[in-house]
Amino acid sequence: MTTGIERIQQAFQKGRPAFMPYSVLGYPNREGGLETIRQLVSAGADLLELGAPFSDPLADGPTIQAATQQSLENGTTLKDCLQMARQLRAEGIDTPAVMMGYVNPMMAYGLEAFVKDAVEAGIDGFIVPDLPPEEADELDALCREHKLALIYFLAPTSTPERIELVTEKAIGFIYLVSITGITGVQDGVSSELGEFVDRVRAKTDKPLAVGFGIGNGEQAKAVGDLVDGVIVGSALVKRANISKESVFELATELREAL
Repeated sequence: MTTGIERIQQAFQKGRPAFMPYSVLGYPNREGGLETIRQLVSAGADLLELGAPFSDPLADGPTIQAATQQSLENGTTLKDCLQMARQLRAEGIDTPAVMMGYVNPMMAYGLEAFVKDAVEAGIDGFIVPDLPPEEADELDALCREHKLALIYFLAPTSTPERIELVTEKAIGFIYLVSITGITGVQDGVSSELGEFVDRVRAKTDKPLAVGFGIGNGEQAKAVGDLVDGVIVGSALVKRANISKESVFELATELREAL
């Protein structure tokens, strides 16, 4: 049986940058959120980033904050998120998927039970923005035991020591934040991104994926020329509240640009 880590690795072995769209589970409602993911898969997503809503999403800009708040108001829990992942797998969607969520709901669920249930639901790894590697020993050990990816962040402001720590501990790929700040579509790609990528690349051969600020095919291509994966969130989440056709249109543009 293929492990979560192996499935994540396969997303980066296609001879081009991986297209990695983010969506909020339960937004604009349960079925709407599932339909968004189906559209992303149809458009050619290589790896799904499934957002579990949280009341204080520190890393997220206004678009994703509003979407996660709506999902919470719809009653979405972490257990619901795993059930939705399970439903997508039951439908035959086999695209690798990582769950992006914050640590408090995972702790309330119980880390061991959460990881076990996530494996059963078909989740291949986790992104936990508010869990730095220094504090992640328990989740790290559980991920290694179940052969799941555990992804950490690096930013342009990361020190050499932080880069060393993250490149050593990350399982799967490393999430590079293209800007200093929160998520949201930007006007262009930072001129300093190449230098930042080079600093990290010098320390690791693990795949590098860039997120934060990418909103169209032109930006996706510019970023994809530098790294192994391109993560797009806010621009697609905005479309999710318009129509499934709108999601598919932008996702196709992004995927084809890569």
